[in-house]
Amino acid sequence: MTKAELIDVVHSKLEGHSKKAVAELVEVVFATTADAIAAGRFSYPGFGTFTVKTRKAREGRNPKTLKTIQIGESKSVGFKAAPNLKSSL
Repeated sequence: MTKAELIDVVHSKLEGHSKKAVAELVEVVFATTADAIAAGRFSYPGFGTFTVKTRKAREGRNPKTLKTIQIGESKSVGFKAAPNLKSSL
């Protein structure tokens, strides 16, 4: 599903609201969610939990030159689905 498709679905379910207002609402929800994840954790009951995960620094290999390189520590977002969501898949 694309952003435009999400806005269309939400707009069709919310009567009396303009598509522009729905688009702004979707933007605010995702911006707020991103801020909460960046702060460490975001949980939505029945859907799941997003957390910040840290990957340790490690050695890698440049596939072109086959030389060993150092890959620095990095952060990523982890997601654990709630049991309700898992059972619906």
